Amino acid sequence: MTVLTQAEISEFIDRAFAEDIGTGDITSDNVVPANARLRVALETREDIVVAGLDIALECFRKLVPDARIEKHCEDGDAIAAKDVLAVVEGNARGILTAERTALNTLQHLSGIATTTRTYVAAMGETSAKLLDTRKTLPGWRKMEKYATRMGGAQNHRMGLYDGVMIKDNHIGVVGSITKCVEAARTANLPKIEVECDTLDQVAEATTAGADIILLDNMGPDMLREAVAIVDGRCKTEASGGVNLQTIGAIAATGVDYVSVGRITQSAPAVDIGLDVAIL
Repeated sequence: MTVLTQAEISEFIDRAFAEDIGTGDITSDNVVPANARLRVALETREDIVVAGLDIALECFRKLVPDARIEKHCEDGDAIAAKDVLAVVEGNARGILTAERTALNTLQHLSGIATTTRTYVAAMGETSAKLLDTRKTLPGWRKMEKYATRMGGAQNHRMGLYDGVMIKDNHIGVVGSITKCVEAARTANLPKIEVECDTLDQVAEATTAGADIILLDNMGPDMLREAVAIVDGRCKTEASGGVNLQTIGAIAATGVDYVSVGRITQSAPAVDIGLDVAIL
């Protein structure tokens, strides 16, 4: 389960500010009076699932340490268009300088959470669980995986270091699924997953002792056959070409998991605005 630490949030914001502010916000610092104050409301323009609100608010706190902040919702909440997520009050220069970084982060992560919730709903009343993937923006993986969890998905492996995934190229180099699984077992690697795109491969991976079999680019009929071959001896995960039109039928085949790269790779940012009232 992906959990963001305060240190990770702080480090991310520092990097984001270094990129955006650089040597200073030359507009706010020279146009806005030093003692001017603002009260701003973060308001959504559409129905969304919230993710990244605390990160966005920390952006304001970084530049306005004495800011007064009112939170109206929490990450994971589904809120309607025109609802206010939070209100921030404090030094105008700091708020205006932090605005873009805060909104970019909140819009992007809430977009992932909102898209994820839509996919979860499309799976219907099945027992299958939605998984995220490694299809994330470099440097954003932990936050994007956090956002999928806010939308109702479960986290798959974080990277190459914390989960075994034996894919077709590994099999091609080593020679067979069985040899790959045996090598992973010899190295005492946990939770071995094998990618299969034929039923013969499914049978071999099951016999070899895989913990999870990734059923790649299989239609519903073939998925049901694969689930029957496995017969509960390991977990099954459907992946490849999954979209909102197909995920319901895929989830209904009896697979344990459905993994979807689209929830991170293709999720559109949601529309959240910053409404300003000069004090």
